[in-house]
Amino acid sequence: MRTHLTRVAAPEGVAPGSGYSHVVWGTGRFVAVSGQCALDAEGEVVGEGDPAAQARQVFANLRRCLAAAGAAFDDVVKLTYYVTDVAYLPAVRAARDEALGTTPPPASTAVQVTALFRPELLLEVEAFALVPEGSRP
Repeated sequence: MRTHLTRVAAPEGVAPGSGYSHVVWGTGRFVAVSGQCALDAEGEVVGEGDPAAQARQVFANLRRCLAAAGAAFDDVVKLTYYVTDVAYLPAVRAARDEALGTTPPPASTAVQVTALFRPELLLEVEAFALVPEGSRP
């Protein structure tokens, strides 16, 4: 049985968002992926000073983490973006759309933060997903 996800882009009385659903629910095994930054397999920063390159690396890392749990971007119900400057959001959205496609989008939240754990990092993204019960990584 495949996880069934329902996405509501705009509940009655709520303005539709751009690139996200206001509400997502479903059934399955819950998967939480810690915030991913633009670090390669050796822990080196990818794309220092380049939000687009960092965003692509972040989504590549998210894909790998989801796969470790038997999940894929289709199973994601919520993304949370932490950026050191909201001006980076267009680059983040472009990388997201490349990785996830544009419909139907997961729920999401974007937050501007003062800093991340290393000064050269510009963004971090965490994910929550639901995968079918009984599925194995």
